[in-house]
Amino acid sequence: MQLDFGFEDERIPPACDIAGALTPGEVLHWLEGWYAAGWLRLLDLEFARFLYRERPDADGRALLLAALVSHQLGRGHVCLDLDAAQRGPERVLNLPPAEEVRPPIGVQQDTLPEPPISPAELLTRLAPQNWAALAGNIISDGSVPAPLVHEAGRFYLYRYWRYEWLVAEGVAHRLVVLPGQLLPEAESVKALLTALFGPPAQQHSIDWQRLACALAARQRFAVITGGPGTGKTTTVVRLLALLQALTLDTYRQASAGARNSDWQPLRIRLAAPTGKAAARLGESIRSKVGELPLDRLGGSSLHGTIPTEVVTLHRLLGARPHVRKRRYNADNLLPLDVLVVDEASMVSLSDMADLFAALPAHARLILIGDKDQLSSVEAGSVLGELCQRAAGGHYVQEVVEWLSNTTGQAVPDELQDAAGRPLDQAVAMLRFSHRFGDSSGIGRLALAVNSGDVSAVKSLLAVPPHDLSYLEPGRKAEELDAGIVVEGYGQYLAKINGATQVEDPVLRDAWALDVLRAHRRFQVLCVVRNGPWGVAGLNAAIARTLHSRGMIPSTSGWYAGRPIMVTRNNPALRLTNGDIGLALPLPAPDGGTVLRVAFADGEGEGVRWFSPNRLDDVETVYALTVHKSQGSEFEHAVLALPSAPTPVLSRELLYTGITRASRRFTLVNPGGESLLELAVQQRVHRSSGLGDLISRLS
Repeated sequence: MQLDFGFEDERIPPACDIAGALTPGEVLHWLEGWYAAGWLRLLDLEFARFLYRERPDADGRALLLAALVSHQLGRGHVCLDLDAAQRGPERVLNLPPAEEVRPPIGVQQDTLPEPPISPAELLTRLAPQNWAALAGNIISDGSVPAPLVHEAGRFYLYRYWRYEWLVAEGVAHRLVVLPGQLLPEAESVKALLTALFGPPAQQHSIDWQRLACALAARQRFAVITGGPGTGKTTTVVRLLALLQALTLDTYRQASAGARNSDWQPLRIRLAAPTGKAAARLGESIRSKVGELPLDRLGGSSLHGTIPTEVVTLHRLLGARPHVRKRRYNADNLLPLDVLVVDEASMVSLSDMADLFAALPAHARLILIGDKDQLSSVEAGSVLGELCQRAAGGHYVQEVVEWLSNTTGQAVPDELQDAAGRPLDQAVAMLRFSHRFGDSSGIGRLALAVNSGDVSAVKSLLAVPPHDLSYLEPGRKAEELDAGIVVEGYGQYLAKINGATQVEDPVLRDAWALDVLRAHRRFQVLCVVRNGPWGVAGLNAAIARTLHSRGMIPSTSGWYAGRPIMVTRNNPALRLTNGDIGLALPLPAPDGGTVLRVAFADGEGEGVRWFSPNRLDDVETVYALTVHKSQGSEFEHAVLALPSAPTPVLSRELLYTGITRASRRFTLVNPGGESLLELAVQQRVHRSSGLGDLISRLS
């Protein structure tokens, strides 16, 4: 059967019988069928065609692999794991079920042809062989550049293979002690930790934050992971104080009689993947630095040595418009000694590779994040790979003794492992939530979802605790409980509608900050962008509800109270993708009002104002996706699931949505019990070889 979807190429021979050899013609023929069925993107098909035009002698298997590797990259995978794909192609390739297939433009749903062969059938034809020897030089082992790289049963685009190696080499390099580098003295670390945390707790009560600081002080690479409320920010602030105090002690010992004023503190930088995450970390750190007992650590010399400014990774590296290469790179290293990256689960493999390339060899890198949250929108799951074994500790005897000597606490037997890997010795997991106690419904629900316990999830939602609500509305977004929306968004709208116009700039900014803070207390989250329970449908439905109650003057255009989110970086205005602002009424010279959009500044203590006509790439955000909400926290978060299954609905997404709430969480499930079960059971699987590669190099 010959399929024709309007993609003609005279150089492509007719399709062959699927029982024959894998010729370029038949492979391209199958790829066209998969594209028409909605299984592949046009980009995947065109990549294979491009390679065929460049290498007409290519083996059809190489073209097939090229399309599938491109497909995997679009799904967030770094590579195509051929072995895993052959064992479970539908799961690994993440192909949508037939009822969710969307035909390409110009092809009617009811005329979709049946693809001539499925990926599952075709993958069985790809037996192990010397892939680098395939005709056309499309595949190499990485020793020479080629479109595809094959390594350890995995196939990569060359660029992403290089990214993975850069990150693995950067981690492995920092897991070893540099020549001339000495571990700090255990007694000094113990004394400083006592000053920071107080006397060690009883043996049966482990202070995980203290252990994390002691572990991170040993080497130039550390990962601190933990769920919401486990104190990741508190830990990192105390860790930075510990590192500065140890540096000061070393200086005093090496320079007896010298003045402390001659001491050069560590150059520390703080970064986060988004502007929103950076602003939140900055607020948190500013509140924590003032609590540090710096005088007990090293006297007045330590004052001012813990930075509070947090920048985005793009700003840190010096991203430039329309240019892939950053200002800071392997040829122009970052001027720093310690770098802390918060919300590391959101950092893609490519960004992490750029970061490692720009780090000086001596610099410490400290990654902070929740390993169970959603991974980056782009390809890769770096934090997840680094924390695969975090729950088990796997600390070797040398590290166990170090932790015991520096913290005065014994490492539990279940966290010790004589065969622990070097990476294990750099990963600390915080295990006690100060936000969610045993009685917290939010904490218990997050734990049940994270462990995949469907029965526990159902039990909690059947009789919700005080901080949980569960709704099963009909299929239309208009059936979202109006009372919740009015109560939630009414908090900030009342401050707008009930405010007298303030002309004094200082008082005006204070008023705007108060409104912005009130807005951040409540947020509706959703899983998808389209459909009645997606961003578009919910934003329209919520706007209609608020307008019908007289709370907003309009449902479209610019109006007082409209919440907007920046959807593209705007360096000229110093606004980044994900920043959220509010349209507010200000006094006009003619005595009326004029709309201006207020954003909290990076310090969280001031306001930046913009005319609406200067903001091009923005959208209304009464509802936003869970992905866009990462790095944020709301007193009350409402998560609306879609009404039908979708591949993006997963345990990780559900967990991330739940943990955006600090005091109250509402789950809206128009899809019923079966959809809830799917959300808890469906895991995000991202193919990568990063963990294996780090083990090989370290």
